[in-house]
Amino acid sequence: MAKAGGRPPGSLTRAELEEGIHSGAIETIVTVVPDLYGRLVGKRITGSFFLDETADHGMHVCDYLLACDMEMDPVAGYAFTSWEKGYGDVLCKVDWSTLRRATWLEKSAIVLCDVFDETSEEPVAVAPRNVLRRQLARARERGFVAMGASELEFFAFRESYASANAKGYDKLDTFGHYVEDYHILQGTKTEVLNGAIRRHLDASGVPVEFSKGEWGPGQQEINLRYCELVDMADRHVLYKNAVKEIAAAQGLAVTFMAKWHAEMAGNSMHVHTSLWDPAGAKNLFAGDERLPGSKLRGSKLFRNWLAGLLAHARELALFLAPTVNSYKRFVEGTFAPTAIGWAVDNRTAGFRVVGHGASLRSECRIPGADANPYLAFAALVAAGLDGIERELEPPPMFVGNLYTAEGLPQVPRTIGEAIAAAEGSAFLRKVFGDEVLEHYLHFARIEKRKFDAAVTTWERARYFERI
Repeated sequence: MAKAGGRPPGSLTRAELEEGIHSGAIETIVTVVPDLYGRLVGKRITGSFFLDETADHGMHVCDYLLACDMEMDPVAGYAFTSWEKGYGDVLCKVDWSTLRRATWLEKSAIVLCDVFDETSEEPVAVAPRNVLRRQLARARERGFVAMGASELEFFAFRESYASANAKGYDKLDTFGHYVEDYHILQGTKTEVLNGAIRRHLDASGVPVEFSKGEWGPGQQEINLRYCELVDMADRHVLYKNAVKEIAAAQGLAVTFMAKWHAEMAGNSMHVHTSLWDPAGAKNLFAGDERLPGSKLRGSKLFRNWLAGLLAHARELALFLAPTVNSYKRFVEGTFAPTAIGWAVDNRTAGFRVVGHGASLRSECRIPGADANPYLAFAALVAAGLDGIERELEPPPMFVGNLYTAEGLPQVPRTIGEAIAAAEGSAFLRKVFGDEVLEHYLHFARIEKRKFDAAVTTWERARYFERI
């Protein structure tokens, strides 16, 4: 149950934080921003210093955090920052609406920040949270509040991160040895981890719906309550970070890789979206008009939104599937989509329409658990709004197995294919701007270039002796 004013339990006001610091209940404020991958980066700030210096003035971090790769390599070629520009600071201003307890950490609170230029104090355009904010502002200008939720999956292992690394991430012991989709027995075995995750998230202002076993040995899904999309993206990255830290505290490891093992299911991030009135009281997708080829009824607004998603899905792929590994998840018969089509309650579709009336929504099944939620949500909102603005109409609903469908556009199968689709997109340049699009294209090209240069275990196993 939410607190008065709609705040979930565990959320904090500034006054409550000050009281907690003065009483000794809170000693550390984990002060963070999401990076290009959606990882949380920042500082652990002592309570007294946070109140004296950070609360009103913000914190500074090196701007290379928005221009580096997974290994924290300050990669050349970004217009935003470089060695030539000296890798200066950006200013991170506290977003008080995100302040909450972090009960899985000792005497700690956590807060997200927005990123601003140190000199002009203008929002940094390429910062993921700002990318999403701009698209949601476009929606609000048109009288819409974009709401949604992301369903995030992960694999749990009877390994520590250190033991997984020592094994070269091969032959790892999953937290179960059979597909456990919905299995309560196996869920009980994993409850030592999942129970702790649910309790800590719920007590830390990240409301949980449920946990369940998924379609892989040791695979889990924990769903969060839907909300406005910036809040949802914040909940998503906090959840992802908390799961890793809670697992590590138990001597366990988890992975959110889109495809951690070729023979096992991928980790998905199914994104549900809908548009509501400015008060957040009415789902504007509800209506009496029949969707083409379906008995389901909805509004013209919903049809236009869905058509926009379908029209731009290939162009958006880079923001839904950001790594080389992302594209290895798109395999027929694995519940990951391969075709770009829509259907009502059909898990073979790239876009699954679910609910009815006030719960009617689109579910995009393309993103994997490795996606940055701020960028994925921003891309989907931009596409849906374009469908509304141009009054696009979706094709008739597909009936049957979309894995075997002929004539439907396909999800890109490699990051190179996705880069090419984004590069040529006049739509993305219009809605994101050249600065943002070129930044993330460069980010993707670096990912591809580094993988292309790597020698993999697959190559050694295949060629070491027999070539």
